[in-house]
Amino acid sequence: MSMCKAAVFIATSLDGFIARPNGDLDWLPAANEREDMGYADFINSVDVLVMGRHTFEKVLEFGDWPYQLPVRVLSRRGVQVPQALENVSVMSGEPQLLLEALAAEGFKHAYVDGGETIQAFLADGLIERLIVTHVPVLIGSGLRLFGPLPGQAPTVRWRHQKTLSWSNGLVQSHYAFIS
Repeated sequence: MSMCKAAVFIATSLDGFIARPNGDLDWLPAANEREDMGYADFINSVDVLVMGRHTFEKVLEFGDWPYQLPVRVLSRRGVQVPQALENVSVMSGEPQLLLEALAAEGFKHAYVDGGETIQAFLADGLIERLIVTHVPVLIGSGLRLFGPLPGQAPTVRWRHQKTLSWSNGLVQSHYAFIS
């Protein structure tokens, strides 16, 4: 069965955290302090967003829903989706089966977001493209982008494609999975 491709576009602190221990993102630069940093091009390259429940609940706190594309929220226990979010639905299951289900729906390229969700897809070798923007701040503790590899997993190698930097100190690296 064919699978939907998967990619990550995310920011981390210099010490490798994607959020504070409570999920807060207050350390990220304000929108007016950062350029697009390739986000529009990236978001236009995907046709579905797959995010974990915790990330979904955090995004709901932002107020206005920022996504126009279809969103699939991953949750084993379920999650309340506001009725106004017609393009959002809930899924559960193993990452490979989820990508196969998305392909069956006609999706070709998924944006995977959320710490645990990204880690699960990485652990199964399903992320093809990884774009990480490093914010020049140390937050000391929090939710890590990368977690332990399962069992006796081999070293996971990535091919560096390019690194970009901006005057505000943000540095973004693009990687492709080496299979």
